[in-house]
Amino acid sequence: MTVLVTGGAGYIGSHMVLALVDAGRDVVVLDDLSTGFEWMVHPSATLVQGDVGDESLVADIVQKHGVKAIAHFAGSIVVPESVTDPLGYYLNNTVKSRALISAAVRNGVERFLFSSTAAVYGDARESPISETTSLNPVSPYGTSKLMTEMMLRDVARAHPLRFVALRYFNVAGADPQGRSGQSTRQATHLIKVATQAALGERSHLDIFGTDYPTPDGTCLRDYIHVSDLAHAHTLALDYLDEGGDSTILNCGYGRGYSVLEVIEAVKRVSGVDFTVNLSPRRPGDPATLIASPAQIREVLNWTPKLDDLEAIIRHALAWESSLRLRRAEAA
Repeated sequence: MTVLVTGGAGYIGSHMVLALVDAGRDVVVLDDLSTGFEWMVHPSATLVQGDVGDESLVADIVQKHGVKAIAHFAGSIVVPESVTDPLGYYLNNTVKSRALISAAVRNGVERFLFSSTAAVYGDARESPISETTSLNPVSPYGTSKLMTEMMLRDVARAHPLRFVALRYFNVAGADPQGRSGQSTRQATHLIKVATQAALGERSHLDIFGTDYPTPDGTCLRDYIHVSDLAHAHTLALDYLDEGGDSTILNCGYGRGYSVLEVIEAVKRVSGVDFTVNLSPRRPGDPATLIASPAQIREVLNWTPKLDDLEAIIRHALAWESSLRLRRAEAA
């Protein structure tokens, strides 16, 4: 069975491609390469460069390759950027998702995986966060993802399409075999930025806000290894293959680390004491986001294999070092 992975040349999407190829699945990647990289796509997968919002192109891919399932990762993901460019985020994350879903329905694709986010909960008043927690996104990014969830819910009621949306928390790390990782130079993910600072790629690291209602005043986040996340998606696909009903699940470990704790862990693992600056809060950042993983463990029988902050950091550091070598060889 062929799976179409949108955004498969990007960070999380490329790890999904690895997981599918490792499982013996046929994979087609659709990516416009605006933030992804052709060299990150596994050579066993077919890469089509194009726009996920192009319904005709998606239809051609589905028909040519016999696509039976879509895993949708393409989109924009930077929370502060969404605050300053809301229309761009509603275009990339909502309008184009609508086009992709339409193409799926029109061409008989009945299984759909959606890359959602914990940002749909906003500044949640409870912790850990369960799937029944109130939905109140505080950024256009979160709202754009929630709107796509709502479209999928409604389409699944009207058509023979079943979906799993995974609301994941803070994704970090890299493939333990060194085949893929976070490769965007200007990425804003904390562990990515901290490893760049440790390796001298950045002069310093900024902490955005030290006055949050948390034990040390910095934001608390649930950091999940990207390979564990990809594995959760493959289990979700198996679940749909076996006739499972549409569902929405959190994907996290159920444990939070503060910004300061993560920075200290990166310094400890790397052995480098890099410069850290204190900066004001960024708009759209909730104080605490920690998942309750009870549902995903029950529904998908998901058991994380890489639930270790220092392991996540080691893999991220190794990948960042490999990127430096790649850039040096290309120069």
